[in-house]
Amino acid sequence: MKRLVALVLVLAVVLVGAGVLGLSALRSGDDGQAEEQLAAPDPTPIESETGDAEEPGDPVLADFYSQTLEWETCEDGHECATLEVPLDYADPAGDTIELALLRVPARGQALSSMVVNPGGPGAPGTDYAAAAGRVFREPLRRHFDIVGFDPRGTGESAPVDCLTDGELDEFIAGDPDPDDAAEAASYRQDVLSFGRGCRERSGELVSHVSTVEAARDMDVLRAALGDPALTYFGASYGTKLGATYAELFPERVGRFVLDGAVDVTLDNRELGLEQAAGFETALRAYIENCLETDDCFLGDSVEEGLDTITGLLADIDADPLPTSSGRELRIGNAFYGLVLPLYARDYWFLLSAALREALGGKGDALLELADLYTSRGAGGYNDNSMEAIYAINCLDDPSSVPFGKVEQQYADFEEASPTFGRVFAWSLTGCRGFGGPAGDELEIRAEGAAPILVVGTTRDPATPLRWAEALAEQLESGVLLRRDGDGHTGYNSGNACVDETIEAYLIAGTVPDDPTDC
Repeated sequence: MKRLVALVLVLAVVLVGAGVLGLSALRSGDDGQAEEQLAAPDPTPIESETGDAEEPGDPVLADFYSQTLEWETCEDGHECATLEVPLDYADPAGDTIELALLRVPARGQALSSMVVNPGGPGAPGTDYAAAAGRVFREPLRRHFDIVGFDPRGTGESAPVDCLTDGELDEFIAGDPDPDDAAEAASYRQDVLSFGRGCRERSGELVSHVSTVEAARDMDVLRAALGDPALTYFGASYGTKLGATYAELFPERVGRFVLDGAVDVTLDNRELGLEQAAGFETALRAYIENCLETDDCFLGDSVEEGLDTITGLLADIDADPLPTSSGRELRIGNAFYGLVLPLYARDYWFLLSAALREALGGKGDALLELADLYTSRGAGGYNDNSMEAIYAINCLDDPSSVPFGKVEQQYADFEEASPTFGRVFAWSLTGCRGFGGPAGDELEIRAEGAAPILVVGTTRDPATPLRWAEALAEQLESGVLLRRDGDGHTGYNSGNACVDETIEAYLIAGTVPDDPTDC
């Protein structure tokens, strides 16, 4: 199983507690050498649609915008640097933080930098850029310097801290759908402790990790890179970050791809309902695919398959499974291990292997998948993505449902997803312990921005197609590209029409028809 899991590139994590599950694209592949012969459109220079936009008049902010990046060779021959930004843009003369950057230089003549974000929120963008050989096809790698940054509060960019590793282990392993009063009380305590821990362990920083502030950081990065307009590729939550940037700085939008788009107008409850339905659809599609084989181990129908899986989860809830590492596979781990492979059809075989093993009484494979989802390594957590995703989402929208009113949500959530509905209903309580002020709220229209390409997939479990359709409509210059398929996000998912449309747009500036169906 370890060899199989090593094929999976996981660059974002599940949202804990604010009602939304977020994960960037799962991708695998070689280093791109086999793609050398891929045709690419003739490149066209990228310029600001409105000419040279004025940089900030505030002399303090101007100092940030005029800084020079000092690139140094780092791991695997990539280039790394840091960017200094204000902790609080309302007080730019106050404390500052440094953001970690990683650049993969273009393999040919670069049109510009392409800033990338994998989603989450909370996933390190430096990891996304470092994996460019597996995430992006050769035409984009040939024509762009691919630049990833860890958004404020994540990765190596002033990371927020909320819990010890041991406390986080307990939080993740706990039952996401409490069954009785004792479990509900334990769940309540865990949620309240998470928010309190963020305040106690991170201090003022946790009040300054909003999406709006991260978008402002991206404009400082654009200037430091020397680009008059920003070229950007954002996946999953990265689409919200990109749309926010477009609203704040429409005149500086170059070529933007927002893949696996989020509907920025929905509240936590609406997001949770639609995402619950998306994961139900994905799980049913997985079972239907199993039934097409001669020996599907889940049963003889979709309903039998669902019964097998839900029965397994109930058994694990009552009696956790042993693993060779000595850790138990508890119900929270099993849940994350189940949903992870649903993000990409290519990894359904991982889910089958894990479920077969669990039905046989061993939890190793499902626990490894859960650990990948939560960025947990053998010696602890590899990054702070599980904590950052909580802080960013609760700062963006701290609304939540009281613990005692979750049962009132059951009917609607179980209608959306008989399998996952109650888990999503309970997740609406997640920000009860956050206790902080809400971040800035924007109505996102991006009036005056250059065309923005918004990508959605028909059976995307995490960001349903309807969200991409909605965001394309909300953006004044939004252009919709639809992929018919399974899995999260559309680019580099085996659909040549999608890949070539995105590449022609980014490289040559060719804006497709609105909408375009692939």
